[in-house]
Amino acid sequence: MLQFNDEGKKYRDLAKKNVIETKTIPSNRGSIYFDDGSLFATSVSKYDIHFDAMTAKNKLFNKKIKGLADSLEAYFGKPSEIYERKLRLARKNKNRYNPIAKNINYSDYRRFKSFPLLDTTPYVGGIIISQKTKREYPMGEIAHRTIGYERKDANGNITRAGIDGAFGDKYLRGTDGKRLMQLLQKGKWKPIGDSNHIEPKDGYDVYTSLNINMQDIVHHALLNQLEYYNAEHGCAVVMEVKTGEVKAISNLAKTAKGKYFEKRNFAVWESHEPGSTFKVMSLMALLEHGLIDTSTIVDTKKGIKQFYNRNITDSKNGGFGKITAAKALEVSSNIGIATLLDEHYSQNPKKFINQLKKWKLNSPLNIPIQGEGLPDIPEPGTKKWSKNALPSMAYGYNLELTPLQTLTFYNAIANNGIMVKPKFVNAIKEFDQNIKVFESEIINEKIASKTTINKMQHILKNVVDRGTGKSLRSKYFSMAGKTGTAQTEYWKKNWSNNKKYISSFAGYFPADEPKYSCIVVIHKPSIEKGYYGADVSGPVFKKIARKIYIDSPKTELLKENNKIPQTVLNNFDTYFKIARKYKTIMPNLKGLPAMDAITILENLGLKVKTKGLGNVKHQSIEQGVKLKKNQTVILDLS
Repeated sequence: MLQFNDEGKKYRDLAKKNVIETKTIPSNRGSIYFDDGSLFATSVSKYDIHFDAMTAKNKLFNKKIKGLADSLEAYFGKPSEIYERKLRLARKNKNRYNPIAKNINYSDYRRFKSFPLLDTTPYVGGIIISQKTKREYPMGEIAHRTIGYERKDANGNITRAGIDGAFGDKYLRGTDGKRLMQLLQKGKWKPIGDSNHIEPKDGYDVYTSLNINMQDIVHHALLNQLEYYNAEHGCAVVMEVKTGEVKAISNLAKTAKGKYFEKRNFAVWESHEPGSTFKVMSLMALLEHGLIDTSTIVDTKKGIKQFYNRNITDSKNGGFGKITAAKALEVSSNIGIATLLDEHYSQNPKKFINQLKKWKLNSPLNIPIQGEGLPDIPEPGTKKWSKNALPSMAYGYNLELTPLQTLTFYNAIANNGIMVKPKFVNAIKEFDQNIKVFESEIINEKIASKTTINKMQHILKNVVDRGTGKSLRSKYFSMAGKTGTAQTEYWKKNWSNNKKYISSFAGYFPADEPKYSCIVVIHKPSIEKGYYGADVSGPVFKKIARKIYIDSPKTELLKENNKIPQTVLNNFDTYFKIARKYKTIMPNLKGLPAMDAITILENLGLKVKTKGLGNVKHQSIEQGVKLKKNQTVILDLS
């Protein structure tokens, strides 16, 4: 057995003091932008400053300590004597990790670097710098789930949701750097030397398809309705018809305290029975197969009809009687659509199912955002199939789709039969240079004949003009779409005493020359106030359409908890405009904070020297001058 004497312990302790390792310097994740270049999410560097009171030699320490204390007084406001006494005591106690400042921004970090003792290298003056990165969201919680965020589990494993998760590893993450560090007491590390120092490379930037104005409109239109109806949760999506670009998406759920926030991406994740919005698919299959015409008469009886020992009812007491197939969709007759589907497909249900498959309604959209819900279209021979399966599917039960999958189909009708894949990201960039551009992707070039599409467009316009959506009709602009009201949790005991519904509206606007499609889905509104799609979700659709198409507003004022902080605006607005524009010529930096000016110039490959503190008063190279690599720029600060 080995034994160690006091001399051995001495050398072990000395070895611990001299431990030097190469440590990782995390890179900044790239920023995420709206379609117009407005900032959506970005990484901001924050710094902790510590002081190794034992590093400086006695002569240097005694010469500079008063100046350092005076600088700390100017920054923090407490008397200089307090700081000098603390720092001298730290040296006496051999404190090698004395805290000076915590969680400061880059501008303040540069200011601390100008203080006596701290203005030298770590192994001369004793400054110890710890850098960390914080993700900032200037728009607050708006679309927070879609943009994505970092989450750590109990084991420290990191998962990322939304766009951040989808594009993080390949584009946003960047490349970490390396630095030699020396171990101090209590597990603290101090950077030393520059020989093996490798700077981290920041990640690329992601430019989304989301529009800042539309996002604000959709968020508040949905939020106001959820609050009024005291609903459990809901979502709303606006998509550009031709390109499939998702211009706005909001997903809000109620907390235990009655507030709403972006809990999950319901539009992407939540598969559920769509209810009456699926009647469009049912009628369209019948038209495309030539089994009926819009003028085909169907008997809806007196509002109740039995299918295979199960009753199906309509919302109108006494029923609609004998009406056309087109009228059955306009008034959303469950009996009418179920009758037509059962009469023409009951002997060959596979024909109907195959048409749904041809439209790829049985497959996910395979968007890059993780967690997309799977559609569920039952087939003959499966557990969910029975004689009642077909009439139930006719009006949106016994099957499941996500809101985004439903919207994609409606968007194809608006797009004259061309089904495009929803797109959340337009480009990956490094400053203003494209690294990758994402083109629109066509899922199906022709979901139906021109005749069928034209008929469906006409019927969907009539739904708003004279059908279940007539309360939404506007004399200022046209809309087309379909209301949806579906029972949910009806399989639970005592449902009749505690009824729950899903209210929805899917469509597009303007009806004649569609520009945008939109879906609104609200789960479990208070039935005392209403639950029909035309009453709950329809008004949200109308408000969104009106504000986008008619009002064309600038960004509405955000609610108090979502206001863009002025400090964030100061840090990013001017900086990113200049950083994207200039590459080889000198920009005008006058008036910019030192932090922003230095970062811009360093990204241009220049060396920077500063005089004074504050904003740029004068620059040694004038605006417009062609730059040379490794050129030095002197900034006079006010």
